[in-house]
Amino acid sequence: MIFSENRFTLFGITLGIRPEGTDIMKIDGACHCGYITIEGEADPDKTTICHCTDCQTGTGSAFRVSVPVPGAAFRMSGQPTSYVKTTADSGNPRVQAFCPRCGSPIYSTSPGEGTQASYMVRVGILRQRREFMPKKQNWFRSSLPWLGGLGAIHSNEKQG
Repeated sequence: MIFSENRFTLFGITLGIRPEGTDIMKIDGACHCGYITIEGEADPDKTTICHCTDCQTGTGSAFRVSVPVPGAAFRMSGQPTSYVKTTADSGNPRVQAFCPRCGSPIYSTSPGEGTQASYMVRVGILRQRREFMPKKQNWFRSSLPWLGGLGAIHSNEKQG
């Protein structure tokens, strides 16, 4: 059986479309300067927005968009800089990794040696980022009140 995009095929015959939640995609991406590259597999249906104040501060923006990638499927070239944030809103320590050259956030994970069970990869570094529409928002109580009104703000196709 062969899976490609949203279809599964057996002996060249399309049998159907995969149900939502089973669309594991190959992903790849890089930081802004290209020093760090990643590859892996991820399910777009698990893409989340986090509105916690740590994510707001860590991105310099209103929220962070991430998708989990199993550690066994995660590959990276280049050596990120990382630190452990021990006072996350959840109370759990999280390793935050970013490019030491350009500062692009790469992922967060649990502290520990070796490959971790999962990495929360930052969607903005993925070449396939258009396919990763968030399906859930966490820490919404910390969301900025003006986010709901973005549709009413004048939009320019390019810098205006």
